[in-house]
Amino acid sequence: MPGPYPGAVARGTAVPLNRIERIVAFVLGAIGGLTVLDLVVLLIARVAGADFRQGIWTVVAVLPGIGIPILFIALVVFIVLMVLRARRLAADDARQ
Repeated sequence: MPGPYPGAVARGTAVPLNRIERIVAFVLGAIGGLTVLDLVVLLIARVAGADFRQGIWTVVAVLPGIGIPILFIALVVFIVLMVLRARRLAADDARQ
């Protein structure tokens, strides 16, 4: 059975991420970066003596509690997607 390409394809070439993998990777980077930035801001604000019960500080104080669980869930999803992709590539290699 011929492959999906009309000509010969070199083996060992990198396979690009599909759309879902790119979206999950972007979500990981964005949420991870925002959470780390938020934690740094919280540490600096605490040293500066900010009152976390007023203004925007209540939201800033809650964000890591929301971001870190979402980050771990997205990380698990990304790992599952990468494992499925590796299995799919290995199965395709075994057929050829």
